[in-house]
This record gives sequence, structure tokens and C-alpha cells, in this order.
Amino acid sequence: FYQHYFDFTVTYETDWFVEFRLSHDTYLSIANASRATIESVEGQGITLSWQVADVHEAHTQLQQAGLVVSKLQKKWGALLFYLHDPEGHRIELWQPLSA
Repeated sequence: FYQHYFDFTVTYETDWFVEFRLSHDTYLSIANASRATIESVEGQGITLSWQVADVHEAHTQLQQAGLVVSKLQKKWGALLFYLHDPEGHRIELWQPLSA
């Protein structure tokens, strides 16, 4: 999901774990809940939030790819929208209103 729709680079992968590089010093690690060393929250209370250069373009591309995305909204000085990954984690993509 993250590699396909967000083009994140895989830095490490096993049959139950994958780590993505998001930027020079930022990583996202995802593990199969049955093998993870921390208790799963099943997507509750987690929002992954990324600033994008063009929120309109990101919204259109993900919608055209068949993902369910919210309407564009103005909140907290940003234009943003939400979607959920296959495990139910909320993803927020946003762009400052001044951009």
C-alpha cells in the first residue's frame, strides 16, 4: 500500500515486517500484529500526517487510483484530506493554505 500509492522506498523487509524510508532521517515500520513486539492498537488513535507539495494533485491521484478519500477541507491553516490504510490507520495529507 505505502510503496504502491505513496512511492515510499523499502529499506528492510521480511515476511512479517517492512520498513519504509520517508525522508533522510524518517522511517515508517509496519509489522504483522501477530508477530510484533508491541501490542496492536488496531488503527485507533493513530494519524499519519504528511505535508505534500500539491494537495489537489495528491487528492485526485489517490481518488483516481480507487482509494476512498475524504473531501478537501480547510483546517488548522491547511488544506487537507484523509484516507485510511488497509489496517485502518488514518492518513492525513495536507498543504499550508499560504502555499
